[in-house]
Amino acid sequence: MSRPTARVLALLELLQAGGLRTLAELADRLEVDERTVRRYVDHLIDLDVPVESVRGRYGGYRLARGYRMPPLMLSDDEALAVLLGLVAGRRAGLMTATGTASETAAAKIRRVLPERLGRRLDAVLDSLAFTAPPGELTAPETGVLLSIADAVRHNRPISIRYTAADGRRSERTLHPYGLVAHSGNWYVTGADLAIGEDRTFRLDRITGTRTLPGSFEPPVGLDPAKRVLTALATAPYRHEVTLRIQGTAEQIRTRLPASVAIVEESPSASGADSDTRQWSRVEVHAERLDWLPGVLASLDRPFVIEQPDELRDLVAELANRLMSSARRSPPHV
Repeated sequence: MSRPTARVLALLELLQAGGLRTLAELADRLEVDERTVRRYVDHLIDLDVPVESVRGRYGGYRLARGYRMPPLMLSDDEALAVLLGLVAGRRAGLMTATGTASETAAAKIRRVLPERLGRRLDAVLDSLAFTAPPGELTAPETGVLLSIADAVRHNRPISIRYTAADGRRSERTLHPYGLVAHSGNWYVTGADLAIGEDRTFRLDRITGTRTLPGSFEPPVGLDPAKRVLTALATAPYRHEVTLRIQGTAEQIRTRLPASVAIVEESPSASGADSDTRQWSRVEVHAERLDWLPGVLASLDRPFVIEQPDELRDLVAELANRLMSSARRSPPHV
């Protein structure tokens, strides 16, 4: 915090927290000397902020009782964090019994923000999709997020500087379709014009964006969240697993979500035993296989491993370990 104006606003924030603040405390928090604190207080008084000075050994500064703050003064980062927190809380079910508190709070914050910032945050909220109740998200640069959201909202092409997982750097021209928050990461999905295919990029690997002239027409029936989940599930990994599992896609998704597996149901069987005759084809791309036997066991449904043979061996090993544990007698104390 190097600019005097920023420190004056920080002083106002400290006083707004309530109570009496000593001169020494304020100087320490603002990282300035006591004479400078007095000058900042004079600035606030010039702005008609009623700062009261209390003399004596335990004196200091405080705001006059009953003083109401003017409209919120939030930076882009702060405003984005507050509004996204409210949206994420609503999606995760963290709300009051009335279910409207987060919506009304967001509306109030939105009304008192500067028009420029409000428009940019509206673009983020309009273009954002959550694929599941969000956890702790890897934070992208605010400027990158706001710029891409604005391009999504207005169907504008953008140029991005991207660093892949292997460290390779490139500059891409993208027609961005939407923003998606999934499993702790932010993604933008869209058409990569250099290769003529749809691609998905992690926002924390984008170091810069530039809006380009012109506009584009997004595909009809666009579902950015579904595109991101499909991209994650079909990404190239070391192992390609193909299974047949007895059950519907909904039942299988309880253990193998859309970001992990592609599930295709066979034509529904008819008759009283149709549920027991429903089989689905499942594709999983994975770097490791050691987690799959436990997941398949937890489904508690008949399955057939089409490939790879290595998975059959891992499932057999797990079955042997479970059988051995089931037959083991409790130790004598």
